[in-house]
Amino acid sequence: MRQPWVGLLCVGAMAFLGACDRFRGDDRADVGRAVKSVNVVDESNLGDIMLTVADPEEAVAYFQRTLRENPERIDVQRGLAKSLIRARRTDEAVRAWKAVTAHPDATNDDKVDYADALIRTGDWETAEIELDKIAPTYETYNRYRLEAMVADSNREWDKADAFYETAAGLTTKPAGVLNNWGYSKLTRGDYQEAEGLFGDAIRYDEDVFTSKNNLALARAAQGKYDLPAFPMTQTERAQLLHTLGLSAVKRGDVEMGKSLLRDAIETHPQHFESAVRSLRALEG
Repeated sequence: MRQPWVGLLCVGAMAFLGACDRFRGDDRADVGRAVKSVNVVDESNLGDIMLTVADPEEAVAYFQRTLRENPERIDVQRGLAKSLIRARRTDEAVRAWKAVTAHPDATNDDKVDYADALIRTGDWETAEIELDKIAPTYETYNRYRLEAMVADSNREWDKADAFYETAAGLTTKPAGVLNNWGYSKLTRGDYQEAEGLFGDAIRYDEDVFTSKNNLALARAAQGKYDLPAFPMTQTERAQLLHTLGLSAVKRGDVEMGKSLLRDAIETHPQHFESAVRSLRALEG
């Protein structure tokens, strides 16, 4: 469906063009600039749509086509790089972001996004090099979130904790970074601290199942096989019981694991095939 503002912009452009015959000299130039301004607004809005609600592959095609017509425009280069990330074409996104950072009008945000793309491809070493190029006075949530992840990959725990804490304080929506921090603690064996961080993440965003599942893992690692009170659907509860059951078996608490798997099967509103297979394997 064509957006209403598109029609209005088109009518405005036609009105400008229709008036051209009534003007001469400087007036024609003024009209030309006005029409160009309308087209830029139209294109900017379309670019925003492509980066949000449009199909990722359609967005890539749009920005590729626009970039061929305007190869020096950094906003179009950014649009292509972002759309490639959305389309999960990360290797191409790395090349696109590298081109953006080479542009004379590139910003620190562009450099952070380039590092993010590198991390997505597993190139932690280059990502660290790119982040180190950014002035330490440039302090943003995304910058410190990536710094924390890089420190984690290097097993520099003190630096990672400091970066995670800083990142969490620079956003009003810290659920994601708190979950990452908790997972870092989980991999280090700091199960109690991990549990607390996952709990904090859930309180900020109770819809993210990953944090709930990670909290179940942290509790099971401590021998806690019950679920704390936080919002969950019946299906989620069944899945979390399944996680607890498998974790209990892994710790050697086989009978507890069987009991939790039975609870998971009974709780799930539909047939819970993976839990049934796990229980059969244990009983067989």
